[in-house]
Amino acid sequence: MKKKIMGAGFVGAAMLAICVASCNEAGVGSTTLSGLDPQAFEAVYTDSVFGADKQVHLYTLKNGKGMEVCVTNFGGRVVSIVVPDKDGKPTDVVLGFDSAEKYFPQNNQSDFGSSVGRYANRIKDGKLPINGDTIQLAQNNYGHCLHGGLAGWMYQVYDAEQPNDSTLVMKLTAPDGENNFPGEVKVTVTMTVGSDNSLDICYEGVSDKTTVLNMTNHSYFNLNGDPAQPITNCIAQINADNYTPTDNTYMTTGEIKAVEGTAFDFRQPKAIGQGFICETPAADLVAIEDGEDHTGYDHNWCLNTYADGHGDDSQVCATVYSPVTGIQLDVYTNEPGIQFYTGNFQNGTVVGKGGIRYPKNAAFCLETQKYPDTPNKPEWPSCKLEPGEKYDSHCKYVFSIHK
Repeated sequence: MKKKIMGAGFVGAAMLAICVASCNEAGVGSTTLSGLDPQAFEAVYTDSVFGADKQVHLYTLKNGKGMEVCVTNFGGRVVSIVVPDKDGKPTDVVLGFDSAEKYFPQNNQSDFGSSVGRYANRIKDGKLPINGDTIQLAQNNYGHCLHGGLAGWMYQVYDAEQPNDSTLVMKLTAPDGENNFPGEVKVTVTMTVGSDNSLDICYEGVSDKTTVLNMTNHSYFNLNGDPAQPITNCIAQINADNYTPTDNTYMTTGEIKAVEGTAFDFRQPKAIGQGFICETPAADLVAIEDGEDHTGYDHNWCLNTYADGHGDDSQVCATVYSPVTGIQLDVYTNEPGIQFYTGNFQNGTVVGKGGIRYPKNAAFCLETQKYPDTPNKPEWPSCKLEPGEKYDSHCKYVFSIHK
């Protein structure tokens, strides 16, 4: 027997209906290496914008070296990544929830692990210039359009197919005018677990009208193996000489500034918290909203691996490792930028997997993408997609033991 839960007022155009497995169906079948019950991810999500009655599942990808990645096609989200630590202990290194229902927007408005679109990051004032016209997008974050608006692709159901144990192919068709973005866009997200303990993500897309497309993965990493504790002790390195400063609404100012002499200089390895856990944090890192201190990184770095309109995804663009578990994450991409976010808005109110409350700075994100607000800054690498062109973005997360 299944119970029916009605979604409440997240997007006016969307009517949500969710069928989730009842308690007497939970536990049927085996759990994943990360402890997830696949039955808890069996659901039907109905949205009048993208189509009715879309089935939600959990997919398990693995290799022969102890790595397991669990993905739900709701938002194309990475739910768990298990890799061995320095002692060989299987360790889940990403934040998330333990059922499909908890990802639904009326319960948690979270970007945990999601495949973000149409436009990852922020577009200033929600103003999108296209072919001489300015389109008004949703303003859902400090007056700006963030991650595609109120009902971005993180809240849609991808059509998914798993051709083998290590690969998942997810597809989504966004109609012309979806969230006011022009053009019918068809995208494919292919996730593959490699023999090198990697999660390889390829994004492809086409449009029938001039539009913008900028996708990313929004996994929240905690390499310490304890998401109840912050990641400020983890050691990070970013291959970038420059970054894009922001104002107090987290919007890029239009400058490209050298990292040298600033808290944004990660050209040599240093603790994540070194730049902002101090008496006088760098001014760019501090934002006080609603009485809360959101100190931390939420900025774009301009990668040295990108030059002359091309990114070299054979070079490491960022590395983070945990001195606790020894787990190291190397990132590769063909994109010009990477958004480094340190969980500044987490505050202990969100209950994740295993009933753990996620505190401030409980995780970091490394989101490979175009620079924020690129549509309004034509001198920056373009995110425009013309009819007949193919969007191609690549990100690879490789896990190993730090030496």
